[in-house]
Amino acid sequence: MSEFINNREYRKKVLKELIKELHEGKSVDEVKPRFEELIKGVSVQEIAEIEQTLIKEGMPVEEIQRLCDVHAAVFKGSIEEIHRPQKPEETPGHPIHTFKLENQEIQKLIEQRIKPHLKSFETSDNPENIRNLNDDFALLWEIDKHYSRKEHLLFPFMEKYGITAPPKVMWGVDDEIRDSIKEVRALLANYTGNKEQVIAKANEAINKAEEMIFKEENILFPMVLDTLSEDEWIKIEQASDEFGYTLTQPAGNWQPVRVNIEQKAQAQGEHPSGTNEYVQFDAGILSPREINAIFNTLPIDITFVDKEGIVKYFSQGKERIFARPKTIIGRRVENCHPPTSVHIVQKIVENLKSGKKDHEDFWIRMGDKYVFIRYFAVRDNNGDFLGVLEVTQDIKPIQEITGEKRLLDQE
Repeated sequence: MSEFINNREYRKKVLKELIKELHEGKSVDEVKPRFEELIKGVSVQEIAEIEQTLIKEGMPVEEIQRLCDVHAAVFKGSIEEIHRPQKPEETPGHPIHTFKLENQEIQKLIEQRIKPHLKSFETSDNPENIRNLNDDFALLWEIDKHYSRKEHLLFPFMEKYGITAPPKVMWGVDDEIRDSIKEVRALLANYTGNKEQVIAKANEAINKAEEMIFKEENILFPMVLDTLSEDEWIKIEQASDEFGYTLTQPAGNWQPVRVNIEQKAQAQGEHPSGTNEYVQFDAGILSPREINAIFNTLPIDITFVDKEGIVKYFSQGKERIFARPKTIIGRRVENCHPPTSVHIVQKIVENLKSGKKDHEDFWIRMGDKYVFIRYFAVRDNNGDFLGVLEVTQDIKPIQEITGEKRLLDQE
């Protein structure tokens, strides 16, 4: 662990030096070799975390932005994408699939229209060529919708997980691209024969847009795919229409894989009781209405995942510690957690299911709460595994109990 910390501190020191060199006028090509050596064997996430630390220590976001072009130049040949058995970004309608479709259309607009028209404009700045470029950059302005969805839907979830530096840096570059496009459109709308200025500004705008495509595809998208949970992708997908899309539309309606638990229960020979029937327990009988009310009255949160890993139930007490949208019912439990913690969930379930453990306990501080989280293997009288029960409780009030209380409070 100490070796990891020392290496991290070294990388942070080198990043500071590289940023200083860029500030003092060195080019991307001049600092690229040293940066390339620095990130060997290092994930995108760690570089992002170091940049975030530098910002927390007082370095201006604008200085971190100087590294953006170095990132793009180096990552093109040095970072290998992690191959996943199932790639959400390849599913039509998934937010990342849509972002990538848009990037393809933006690239197509640049290659097939803007660059050829810009070349024609260089040859002759006649009215037709000016009009063609003006129309092209009006279309390129649609990129604002793409950036707005990214900034208002992706970035808040990244910040929720403490990833704050990359969004700040990227948002700043997005605004630079917006400003460049607006400047080109203004120059073309009020063209005064300043051909060289238009060409320079147009090239600046499309180069920055192309670099942003690369940064999204190779840095941002892998980072959020490794971080956000399926529930969060659902929220992003549902809110995307409000912002609109750039030069294309989603290729489908993305739906996460879910299980209809009522059909599943019936297929397995289980027949849920009607609302007026009683359920027979080992010690007593209760109506479904009473059972529901009892579970919701308990001063603990309960979630049950069946033996096949499907979320089947959670209680709905007045003050839940962790939010549980009803959309998780019927989903695989690993899809309810960020990808980075899935291996922990799978290990817990594996240990409980195999009998290696009967329960697993964790405790964490959350603001003014001290949360005790327990996972129990649920087995029937024959010892057959039925699933996993998660029980969560704020134990701070219990820890604060002292002395004795034997009398009823007088009000």
